[in-house]
Amino acid sequence: MSDRLILGQTLTFAGDPAAVGLGAAQHEANGAVLIRAGHIAQIGPARALRAAYPDAAITDHGEGLILPGFVDAHAHYPQTAIIASWGKRLIDWLNTYTFPEEARFADPAYAALIAARYLDLLLSNGTTTVASYCTIHPQSVDAFFSEAQARGMRVLAGKTCMDRDTAPAFLRDTAQSAYDDSRALLSRWHGVDRLSYIITPRFSPTSTPAQLSALGALWAEHPDCLMQTHLSEQTDEIAWVQSLYPQARDYLDTYEAHGLLGPNGLYGHAIHLEAREIDRLAEVGAALVHCPTSNSFIGSGLFDMGLRDRLRVGLATDTGGGSSFSMLRTMAAAYEIAQLRGTALHPAELLWLATGGSAKSLRLETKIGRLAPGYEADLVVLDLASTSAIAQASARADDIWQAIFPTIMMGDDRAIAQVYVAGHARKP
Repeated sequence: MSDRLILGQTLTFAGDPAAVGLGAAQHEANGAVLIRAGHIAQIGPARALRAAYPDAAITDHGEGLILPGFVDAHAHYPQTAIIASWGKRLIDWLNTYTFPEEARFADPAYAALIAARYLDLLLSNGTTTVASYCTIHPQSVDAFFSEAQARGMRVLAGKTCMDRDTAPAFLRDTAQSAYDDSRALLSRWHGVDRLSYIITPRFSPTSTPAQLSALGALWAEHPDCLMQTHLSEQTDEIAWVQSLYPQARDYLDTYEAHGLLGPNGLYGHAIHLEAREIDRLAEVGAALVHCPTSNSFIGSGLFDMGLRDRLRVGLATDTGGGSSFSMLRTMAAAYEIAQLRGTALHPAELLWLATGGSAKSLRLETKIGRLAPGYEADLVVLDLASTSAIAQASARADDIWQAIFPTIMMGDDRAIAQVYVAGHARKP
């Protein structure tokens, strides 16, 4: 495969700017990324790289800003068609919209249709990696991985497991079938091309202790896999968990008691945590995922970004409880929620959360989420003047951060000038 130079502004991070300061970021106004065999081979000033690689093919994005592709650390692709459904709290929302829609994924053709639509929506919004829940149907996992494989994307997903009578009868499996199906899917897909299987109990209220234990046993057999679930999203959800698991010390204990707490655990939402839960999550090195548009849309609460001091934190759309497929909109919502808690997140922190931070939460920080030699060439190019409102704001900028911030706060798919997946252009 021949070398290709992608020209534009570049912005690189040596680490989390919240931890190491803005010195972790380096902006090059006339930069270049050398892509070779689907990976980033070199980054630097355009003039120097053009001189060093005179035979490389050139794609010039002008003043477009080249970033790592966005990484969405928590989503539900089967909820694509019900995004932005009106109102309701979490439990009513699940029963009214989510569960009836997920029943349709018993049809492999419908699963493939929605998987294709969803992944194309991600790419049109600059997202190149996602961790998604599927449904209880194994064919929903097969469809998602097949469509991602066809696009060359790095994705993670798992069969959502539910066997308790709190879930509708038409969406229940059993403890044994959850184990058997998950194990078979893991064997079929995990580590194939750019695909990873995630063990996926939906959440404690829809699983019996027997099912949680079965999935804990599967995780113990495959500790390199991630495990994803939901934790402390809403106060009425927590009360529901307490009624179903009266012996548990807290919500997290319903997972811990069944082998579902560990360093590769990925816990979505985590808004209303007790002190013991925070301590245990930090002790084992687990990750949390912040889903800001979902948390506001369903009225769940305000995530505490201060938890980054002790835990890995990723950022996510939580489609379709979240109200947008866009990680730009998700960054804007994260900024707004942090403001309500008295913290003004810097644009560098927001970009890191949507790239390197989410990659780290998924244990992919050595593969994606940064512009650095050896990383997979998943890139997004942002137009920092995609609308007249954004253009007039960015034109007044004194530095790169002020130029980027209007796109973070007001940008949408019009700001996505180009997407590269493993070095291949995917959006004209």
